[in-house]
Amino acid sequence: MNAGILSVDEALAKLLAGARPIGEFEEIATIEASGRVLAQVQRAAIDVPPLDNSSMDGYAVRAAECASGETRLPVSQRIAAGAIPAPLAPGTAARIFTGAPIPPGADAVVMQEQCSAEGEHVVIRHRPKPGEWIRRVGEDIRAGSTILEAGVRLRPQEAGLAASVGIATLPVFRKLRVAVFFTGDELVMPGEPLPEGAIYNSNRFTITGILRRLGCDVNDFGIVPDSLAATRDALRRAALDNDLVITSGGVSVGEEDHVRPAVEAEGRLEMWRIAIKPGKPLAFGRIGTEGRAAFIGLPGNPVSVFVTLAILVRPFILRCQGVSRTAPIAFPLRADFDWAKPDARREFLRVRLNASGGLELFPNQSSAVLTSTVWGDGLVDNPPRTAIRRGDMVAFLPFAGLF
Repeated sequence: MNAGILSVDEALAKLLAGARPIGEFEEIATIEASGRVLAQVQRAAIDVPPLDNSSMDGYAVRAAECASGETRLPVSQRIAAGAIPAPLAPGTAARIFTGAPIPPGADAVVMQEQCSAEGEHVVIRHRPKPGEWIRRVGEDIRAGSTILEAGVRLRPQEAGLAASVGIATLPVFRKLRVAVFFTGDELVMPGEPLPEGAIYNSNRFTITGILRRLGCDVNDFGIVPDSLAATRDALRRAALDNDLVITSGGVSVGEEDHVRPAVEAEGRLEMWRIAIKPGKPLAFGRIGTEGRAAFIGLPGNPVSVFVTLAILVRPFILRCQGVSRTAPIAFPLRADFDWAKPDARREFLRVRLNASGGLELFPNQSSAVLTSTVWGDGLVDNPPRTAIRRGDMVAFLPFAGLF
């Protein structure tokens, strides 16, 4: 590694070391908790299921009474879910439905497809084994067991699991408050006329969209005039009520790049060159009273913004949110392309899945070609100086797992 250039892992370690997890949490309704980060471990107060019940529509029987494989029995009762059954009389069967409690005395359920109803009798055309099609009490969850660990981002299935043991509210960390603003007199918003030399501000949409997908409360300060005074004012206002401030571009040493001197005047700043492609420049610091708000300055090229957000900023945000697992999951998949001229930096190539289960490469890997992120399904995490030959296994990071 060249002097002064950090590896991706070194930069990530520095970012995570500088993350200040949110300590504040609130109690919210479980039905509203999907997407939030759980603040405290959750344990079950009950068994699930709370009683032995049928996993099929059919007939509850004593298995020993159906050993012939062709047994005719009177139907002594009908048991629906939520009913309280009577004990099963010897020599009888009980009509039972999925989720209904098993009557005392029964030790098996025969599915209705293996039975024939004949008036008030049923013919059991099966030799059941004890326990067949019975869900036992506590089979899924035992009372007192841990069902959810602190630090997990709750998905609908976690919310459903909490509800299944009767948890009506959940303690979750408050949302991370993130301010964003953009400098550059060349920037205009979609819907406005595009003067000569101007560009539409696509990074504003990419950054705010990703932050919201990550569960942040986003305060968008919009486009800030290209002056040191205006940039310092925006930083001061952003640092008042936010945990993190993010900008893109404007952190180099050009005469019109005011973000760097503004951050240095309002706090402290580290400039990192990172061995990542696309990407490379990244600024990290703290601003406001006692460094209350973290600051991250992203590069300006749109794909560089996208990749650095995914690989570096996302784990930082997750750590601040209290998420315990910050590393994305990489899947080994087959490369259906050649990459003959690898870079000395760690590369993140835009690819998509094909019908045969391999990965195709977008033909233009320029950091300015945002089309590649729309065309693709994810990134190949390619180590430095590593050529890829068609058929090689590569590390695939799906966009769905990142955002």
